[in-house]
Amino acid sequence: MKLLKSFALFAALLFTSASSFAQMEDPTSWKYEVKKKSATEYDLVFHLTLKPKWHIWSLKPGGDGMEIAPSFVWDKNAKVKVSGPVTEKGTPIVTTMEGIDGKVTYFSGTVDYVQPVTVTGPTKIKCTHTYQVCNDMMCLPPKDKVFVFDIK
Repeated sequence: MKLLKSFALFAALLFTSASSFAQMEDPTSWKYEVKKKSATEYDLVFHLTLKPKWHIWSLKPGGDGMEIAPSFVWDKNAKVKVSGPVTEKGTPIVTTMEGIDGKVTYFSGTVDYVQPVTVTGPTKIKCTHTYQVCNDMMCLPPKDKVFVFDIK
């Protein structure tokens, strides 16, 4: 009977935690931009602004391997050639954190993610990006956002 009560308490706590995450407002604000570099070359830019006290891990976060780096998955498109990896532009913070082995790298405030592409004509480029944000108390579950860049 005691085991059953313990399980019920654990299940209730788990449900409460899950619903708290679901109700929490996303501390990120994303804007997207297409920057034309030449007749066929573009930069697809993800501008991220974080609410105060929140951070996002770097593309190479370091640490103990538990940190979830942002990722970008591009739908196949015959008119688009991805030119190299996504890069990040901002002021990285490199530090140690309690409970994490090794140094970690993250961004607070703002950061831009830039994907260079070569395009052979007007098209739409769809991307799904996954990211995780944290504050000094917790990390939110990873989140996916989908966006379509319109090349005219």
